[in-house]
Amino acid sequence: MSQTSESTRHANAFLFWGVIVVVVLVDVISKALAVNGLSPAYTPHEIVGDFIRFTLAYNPGAAFGLNLGAASRWIFTALTLVALAVLGALYRATRPTEHLRTLALALVSAGAVGNLIDRLRWSVGVVDFIDVGIGTHRFWTFNVADSAVSVGAILLGWVLLQADREAARVAASNDA
Repeated sequence: MSQTSESTRHANAFLFWGVIVVVVLVDVISKALAVNGLSPAYTPHEIVGDFIRFTLAYNPGAAFGLNLGAASRWIFTALTLVALAVLGALYRATRPTEHLRTLALALVSAGAVGNLIDRLRWSVGVVDFIDVGIGTHRFWTFNVADSAVSVGAILLGWVLLQADREAARVAASNDA
């Protein structure tokens, strides 16, 4: 492996693990602040009027309120571990020059780890506290980890779509 590709691979590793560490730390700290400062649960605290509020909530299910009953905690823990294994395989298959793909995988992985920590730590569910909406029209309450998963998934979808388009373009030019 050349010096340049080796340094690029190290840059990807620094990006991947750096994003994971920062996002998980911000997620864990923000959730601890929410638990300690937003009691009682389900009581809104206005941040930007009624539009952005901090409201401590516990989600025993998954994204968007998906709940599988009493076993949700362990089912979603197992699914998260499988997802992290898949994300790890995708990261290992990422070329050293694919920085956006690396960033996307790191964001999704970090969010998964942040919420996994809550699932293992709290029997009541994942700590959510960011509450956005107008009046009674509210988005699902979420946290930093949820944001990382959402942004990372959108970015990963875009990166993979661009890669498919490039592969189709190359195949078409080879056929011509």
